[in-house]
Amino acid sequence: MYKEYRSTRVAGLNALPFDPASNNDPLHFNGSSGQLVTECPPLENTAENSKKRKRASLPPEGICNMTMDSNSMTMPMSDPNAWATAMNNLGMPPIGMTGQQLMPDFDPNLGMMAGITPLNPMMPGLGMVPAPLSQDVPLVKEIIHCKSCTLFPPNPNLPPPATRDRPPGCKTVFVGGLPENATEQLIMEVFGQCGDITAIRKSKKNFCHIRFAEEFTVDKALFLSGYRVRLGSSTDKKDTGRLHVDFAQARDDLYEWECRQRMLAREERHRRKMEEDRLRPPSPPPIVHYSEHECSQLGDKIKDDGKFPEAVRVLLTWLERGEVNRRNANNFYSMIQSSNGHIRRLTGEKSQHEKEMEEAKDKFKTALSGIVVQ
Repeated sequence: MYKEYRSTRVAGLNALPFDPASNNDPLHFNGSSGQLVTECPPLENTAENSKKRKRASLPPEGICNMTMDSNSMTMPMSDPNAWATAMNNLGMPPIGMTGQQLMPDFDPNLGMMAGITPLNPMMPGLGMVPAPLSQDVPLVKEIIHCKSCTLFPPNPNLPPPATRDRPPGCKTVFVGGLPENATEQLIMEVFGQCGDITAIRKSKKNFCHIRFAEEFTVDKALFLSGYRVRLGSSTDKKDTGRLHVDFAQARDDLYEWECRQRMLAREERHRRKMEEDRLRPPSPPPIVHYSEHECSQLGDKIKDDGKFPEAVRVLLTWLERGEVNRRNANNFYSMIQSSNGHIRRLTGEKSQHEKEMEEAKDKFKTALSGIVVQ
């Protein structure tokens, strides 16, 4: 029976009316009983039709044969780039339906073809990575099962619980609405999932303060605000409660935050100082202290017209430092006298040049007036 059925199935197949390797027409899918999608008459835009529209009743066999419009999924068979790109990204060599190689410059060791940019599988929307969630999508809270208790989410239609302003450097949260039979082990079990806990201060009035090791874990703890807590499967009132998590102001958090701010301020001041030192022009070389050798060299520099300004600056610095004593008083007196003589000579030369300048001006005026008269 199976052979007869197989022979009938094989005999019922129709030969393809085209060559798949050389045909340029888009693919069309047809069923054995005719077209897959029947054309429906256009609906008239009337008030009656706009108010009441019903789906067209399809036979059961028509529902199975429903497919998308072939025009929206057409792909030319003769264009090898699309097929080659798809097969390249799957790690397979680009081979056509008839067995021939689509791209002659394909390198199997590289896994890509020259001239075709491979698709990035990590792009959102390709199935490897989910598309990023929109900020407008509300966050859905689910039931949280712990070892000794169960947390039930609040009503999503209710407004979010109110919280106080976040203190600077907040690492401590206030947790109210705890069950009367709650223990520190239960609190550690519930809020330990948010992050490392450094301290728990529990009160006898169904509330506690929890201090975390990092600041970002406080936001995770606030996510549990509004959850209903039930210890085990008990329905006793002492074993149930509704959590209220809020920011808490602790002196330890404020102290650590102030220390961190001071450290950042010191680093900023050090950075600015380094930048100012880098941009500051270099300082002049320091002036040497008095010695017999330096004194003899300075005497020679004072007599030199090119080095006289530098020598006078060194002499004034030595006098301001108070390096004059009884032993070197004669040396300083001779250097001062030499400087004074040099300055008097420069003053005489200056007056001589000014006199020559006046005579030259008078001569120029006389010559110019003679030229103007002539």
